[in-house]
Parts: sequence; C-alpha cells; structure tokens
Amino acid sequence: MNAMLTPPYKFTRRSIRFMSGEAYCSAWLYLPVGVVQPPVVVLGHGLGAVREMRLDAYSERFAAAGIATLAFTYRYFGDSGGTPRQLMSVRRQLADWDAALDFVKSCPEVDGGRVAIWGSSFGGGHAIEVASRHPELKAAISQCPFTDGLESAAALGLRASLRITPTVMRDFAARLFGREPVMVPIAALPGRPALMNAHDALPGYQALMPKGMRFVNHVAARVIPEIISYRPGRRAAKVRFPILFCVSRTDTVTPPERTIAMAARAPRGETKVYDCGHFDFYLGNHFEEAVTDQTEFLKRHLHP
Repeated sequence: MNAMLTPPYKFTRRSIRFMSGEAYCSAWLYLPVGVVQPPVVVLGHGLGAVREMRLDAYSERFAAAGIATLAFTYRYFGDSGGTPRQLMSVRRQLADWDAALDFVKSCPEVDGGRVAIWGSSFGGGHAIEVASRHPELKAAISQCPFTDGLESAAALGLRASLRITPTVMRDFAARLFGREPVMVPIAALPGRPALMNAHDALPGYQALMPKGMRFVNHVAARVIPEIISYRPGRRAAKVRFPILFCVSRTDTVTPPERTIAMAARAPRGETKVYDCGHFDFYLGNHFEEAVTDQTEFLKRHLHP
C-alpha cells in the first residue's frame, strides 16, 4: 500500500551511475521510505554546474513529499565520466537527459510511468527541450531557464562577445589538430571575458559550492556558438503536459521578458515570477518559496 497521506517522509540516498554514450553519468537516487514505487523526478543543473551545487537540497524536499528523485551530473563534469574534461555540448547533454529517463523508467524501485523532469538555468532550457520530445512524461519544471541564446548573448553585450571570439577560434583549431581544449571562464567579474560576467554571476556560482569543494570555473570554448544558437524556449508550445516556469524578475543571465513570452505558449504551462536574481533560487528564503511551489506542483501532477 502506498502511504501517501503522512509526509514528510524519511528518505534514503544512493550513489549510482548510468551509461550515456561512450561514458557514464554519476547521480544520486533519492527514495522516500515507506512509499512503494513512488513517482520520480529527474534533476539536471545549469551551465558548468554539478549536482553537488544544491540539487541535493531540492531532492531532499521532493523526497520528503513522497517523490523519488534522480539528480545527475553531465558527462565530462564532476565525478561523471568522459574526456576531455569540461567539454560542454548541447547535443551530448540532451543525450544525458534521455539516458537518465531511460534509467528511471527501468528502475524497479520507482514508478516509471509517473516521471517528471526539473532543470535550472541552462538545464531549465534543456527541460523545455526534453519535455517537447517526451510526451509520455507527466510534468516538468523549468527554473530561471535559459530560453534564447541570442537574447542571452545580447544581454552579455557585443563587446564582451567579441573579446571571447579569438578563444573560440583557438579551441576549434585545438579540436581540429587533436590538442587539449582551450578553455573560457564560465563566470567572471563585470568587464572580464566569460560566458557570464553579470555582477552576481561569479559570487552566485561560488555560493552554491559545498564546503571543501572547488568550483571548476571553465569549459571548452567551442561550445559558445552552440549556446548562441540554442533556443529551447521556442519548443514550449510543443509541451503538451503541465510545465511550471519559475522566473526571476531581475535575472541578469536569462532575460525574464523573453522567458515569460515563450512560457505563455505552453498549452498547459504555469508561470510564477519571483522577486529575486538568477542565483537566488538556490538559497535562503527564495529557495524556500520556489521549492514549496515546485513541491506542490509535483504532488498535484504526479500523485494518483
């Protein structure tokens, strides 16, 4: 019998791996104690981030509500497999999402017929894209999502974009001649070349790192053209099941106006706008507000 009426539940966490492409993704599987074959939500993070950067906090709250979770780290990052390291690829990350879904659908400890996805920042864009490709899913959450690479590049500014161009060209040459990738910083202080150099970008990433763990602040520069051309928000209209968009009103990384406009195209979309910045969702009162809304949404659409 499913004991779904008496949360919060205790839960267990197990480290697992699942295969994706030529390597593996490392992940945590959270299971609520006393719930037989609970629904499950798959969680993926943002640009250059790993699951240790607060995906455990979301997983714990969902598991306490009777929902299993699989929080994973993309290939080439953290303790997942794959070389070269810090290689970011939209195509490969989407394949990692597909592999994570294959894993939970075949996992005997969860209900593979009641699956949702959760993504934040760049992962929030992936959540929209993946949701549009998987009509069998029951729900999706897209938090402070990256929806339009052109808009995000414009927010960074033309001058900053031009400063990164030589690095991109050197990395393309390195790939052509089989050399080690040429890296570009993920986050930097304002005025410095990086994928993100808004005032809250670098301190925002650093605030998410657990004590004793270092943030690896670079990725292979070859991904930049992919990021600029990636526009997952346009796929929102093709998501036929419930999807929740959690949007930052003062987002410096993913312009909120564009996100809200794209979210409005989802036939069963819900949009909640929060008075916080892009990196504020993960900590403190802003985290509590968002995770409470998200837990309610998941319970509404995943519990029978």
